[in-house]
Amino acid sequence: MEATGNIVDYKVLYDQLHIKHNELEARFAGQHVRITDLTHQLAQLQKMIFGTRHERFVATDDNKPSPQLTLNLDAETIATCKITDVKKVTVIRTKTAVTFHKPKPHPGRMKLPETLRRETVILMPDCDVTGLKKIGEEITEILDFTPGEFYVKQYIRPKFVKPLSETNDTVITASLPGRMMEKCMAGEGLLAQILVDKYMDHLPLHRQLQRFARIGLTIAQSTINGWVKNTLLLFVALYELHKQQILNTGYINVDETGIRVLDDDKKGQSHKGFYWVYHSQELKASLFDYQPGRGREGPNNVLEKYQGFLQTDGYSTYDKIGAKEGIIHLGCMAHARRYFIEARDNDVPRADHALKMFQQLYAIEARIKDLALEGNDKLRLRMHEAVPILNAMKKWMTEEYIQVRPTSPIGKAIAYTLPRMEKLTVYTTNARLNIDNNPVENAIRPVAIGRKNYLFAGSHEAAQRAAMMYSFFNTCRLHKINPYEWLKDVLERIHLYKSSNLHELLPQNWIKLKSDGMG
Repeated sequence: MEATGNIVDYKVLYDQLHIKHNELEARFAGQHVRITDLTHQLAQLQKMIFGTRHERFVATDDNKPSPQLTLNLDAETIATCKITDVKKVTVIRTKTAVTFHKPKPHPGRMKLPETLRRETVILMPDCDVTGLKKIGEEITEILDFTPGEFYVKQYIRPKFVKPLSETNDTVITASLPGRMMEKCMAGEGLLAQILVDKYMDHLPLHRQLQRFARIGLTIAQSTINGWVKNTLLLFVALYELHKQQILNTGYINVDETGIRVLDDDKKGQSHKGFYWVYHSQELKASLFDYQPGRGREGPNNVLEKYQGFLQTDGYSTYDKIGAKEGIIHLGCMAHARRYFIEARDNDVPRADHALKMFQQLYAIEARIKDLALEGNDKLRLRMHEAVPILNAMKKWMTEEYIQVRPTSPIGKAIAYTLPRMEKLTVYTTNARLNIDNNPVENAIRPVAIGRKNYLFAGSHEAAQRAAMMYSFFNTCRLHKINPYEWLKDVLERIHLYKSSNLHELLPQNWIKLKSDGMG
């Protein structure tokens, strides 16, 4: 009995140890998962701080980066490609792909614009050239610079008197030219330059004042603040017209970005507001709208009566807006691809498989651009080649999702993309649509750069005034308009316009106005 008792004790002890082992094993597995997730997060943070942000992916069969973009093209596709310069295009044929190499032409010596003022200096030889025949001349041009000049525009108006009687005379003098802000000491050129420096080149007003002081011009901070505020108030009506033109296009890209704002209700702290950006690629125009928060109230107000295509990322607010009647909601392929790029450190085989399918979709768009396809031709190519890839992508992700850990980076990438496949496929149904939301992200980029200079906006009202100028200046950039020339001209002319023709001063319409001789 004693021996039997010992055997029973050992069995109980074994069972206890086995249970403890299973607990430790489960705990270890959980810690391993936690370490894997934290390692991935650390890698992403290090990439944000120290690494490159590009999302380019080119992989070969052995999963090594390839310096050349390879497209799987069949003989029929190659035959349809339009190669404009056969001499400068080299075709390298491999077993599985065809790679096109087009040498980049050397730009040569930079040509200086003919519009720049030339200061001519003639250098004669040291010897006597009397009686010699001139056969030509050597011209060497050097680009130089003189700091910007402030000048005073002085209006002198002679006064004349017309005697009517011995006790009542009439004084005659010329009227000053019409101005929108008659009492403002700053001219339209100076106001335009201040605004361009502030909102285009992101130079805060206090730094501009320091630059002015170096040449002996002292302007009070309150004075320049008043100039800027009062000038921007002139553009409110023009901004509303700009908004309506963009919303009337029927296809817009939308995204948002944060901005720190000083708030009187938060002493010693800044508030995080948001610029909601609406972009029309067809109109080549952007609209910035400031909102104190990231809730859907802001875009709901702007898009209250909007009808048409709406392309966004996967932020849930957009899903609710996109579900409204009359709106067709598109997804952004670049955002979906970004999740798989971030998941490569976690699961290279699956991430690379997905990224190769994304690569094929973008290769199709590149061919559409190179072949200048439009309308039905563009739509036919997408339906014939892109739709099968999208269907295969959806099938693959459905099968793989049940085999991966949902909280892993690759699991999150599939979980983000799979429910949005229908929205990601909409672009193949209409030739005017883009594959991604990159146009609006490009519009936001200058603001992200500017935040590093000015750090925050002075108030919620100042942030919205900045949104107006970001809208106009980014539209100028897209139309290759000099923002200073546009703004100076508008400041000089806006008081002459009525609500019926005010839209002519918008950057997207100003080019025609300029070509017609400024009305």
